[in-house]
Amino acid sequence: MNAELLINVTPRETRVALVENGLLQELHIERSSRRGVLGNIYKGRVQRVMPGMQAAFVDIGLERAAFLHASDIVAARPADAAESEPRPQPLITSLVHEGQDIVVQVIKDPIGSKGARLTTEISMPSRYLVLLPDSRTVGVSSRIDDEDERQRLKGIVQAHAEAKRCGYIIRTNAEGVDAAFIEQDIAYLERAIGVLRQNAQSAKAGDCVYEDLSLPMRAVRDMLRVEVASVTIDSRETFEKVARFAQKLMPDLAGRIRHYGGERPIFDMYSVEDEIGRALDKQVPLKSGGYLVFDQTEAMTSVDINTGSFLGQKNLEETAYRTNLEAAQSVARQLRLRNLGGIIVIDFIDMQDEEHKRQVLRTLEKGLAADHVKTTVYDFSPLGLVEMTRKRTVESLQRQLCEPCAACAGRGYIKTAETVIYEIFREVTRAVRQFEADKVMVMAAPKVVAKITEEESAAVAELEEFIGKDIRFQPDEQYAQDQFDVVLS
Repeated sequence: MNAELLINVTPRETRVALVENGLLQELHIERSSRRGVLGNIYKGRVQRVMPGMQAAFVDIGLERAAFLHASDIVAARPADAAESEPRPQPLITSLVHEGQDIVVQVIKDPIGSKGARLTTEISMPSRYLVLLPDSRTVGVSSRIDDEDERQRLKGIVQAHAEAKRCGYIIRTNAEGVDAAFIEQDIAYLERAIGVLRQNAQSAKAGDCVYEDLSLPMRAVRDMLRVEVASVTIDSRETFEKVARFAQKLMPDLAGRIRHYGGERPIFDMYSVEDEIGRALDKQVPLKSGGYLVFDQTEAMTSVDINTGSFLGQKNLEETAYRTNLEAAQSVARQLRLRNLGGIIVIDFIDMQDEEHKRQVLRTLEKGLAADHVKTTVYDFSPLGLVEMTRKRTVESLQRQLCEPCAACAGRGYIKTAETVIYEIFREVTRAVRQFEADKVMVMAAPKVVAKITEEESAAVAELEEFIGKDIRFQPDEQYAQDQFDVVLS
């Protein structure tokens, strides 16, 4: 795979793009004005305990209180209890109380009107490992398929985990890595957790005791893999910081990091800006002539597949099958690119052949295999829908870059000029009956006024005769199409 990481730095904003085989696959954005808190560790104070929800609200110094569910609280385990031994879920009232100080980690950024989600099960990532100080488990990434390699890696880490009575997750990046580098990671994580515990002891409620790395550092730590040919950074200062960081953390790959000093913007060279613009559109064209339509709501995202101008050559079943295969590949890429999470429902074109359905589902799963975010795909429903989930930890691309339209308030549509005209007629009648007035003036959008005076003049004349008053119309560019005012004088 020919993959590249592009890092674009402008004042107060950093963007990281993952380009694979010439196509933008992922985009990550960090702004100094609204930097995410995912992965940060805070000393919080419990504000309110809600037994009915088995949860608590915790003040961690953010604008909104964060949410902590009972299932995300690490309860004390007896010293002789096995890690896999099932435990009943304790009541939230037995785990925390109002006014209690508690060390928590953010596992989901604030999204929309919801506050951040927390856990007390602290995890600290490095290049090859994730340290779990409150666990006793040593796990290996499911993306490492070779059983011998899994056992080798587990053997390197197991002794350290048992000695320190902690747990580790071995990350995909560790595959094929020499034991010396993994042991360096272990030493780094042990120092970091020691500093964290010292900071937590002296911190006040609401203080951040551990902040995750900045976006360029995280991108290099998590995304610079063997198949990534290069990391190109257009800021000299950021390049030097990242190069020093990589030299310490992954000296074998540090040579792939380079500085770009060209005059043409780096994202323009790789057509990334154009791809970002298209990723904000509802409609995504397919090469065959078909297209996808994405509708994002608060709770879920729906994806509709249409044949469009693709007519096929054999029969309807074959046309639907070919379109759905192409759509399945495109959907997998768009979910990563748009960073869509939560419940996702895909409405594929109806197919009767069960083998065709299996092939489409396999194609979708294969496309999602490269996605580092956890996804779960379910079989076709009786209605021909594919339901899936994708873990949501940060806002989608659309919600990071856009805001609801001022004209339509996010509905995606506005009233027609004709509808507004009849609303004006009703409001004029209501106002004249309610208040004494000699003159009536209507202020509205130019398109609405033009339609009234040109096409509805007869209706205006009837209304004037009915109310016994003349009506004047004044166009104003400041009015949206569905806005107007009736002024009496």
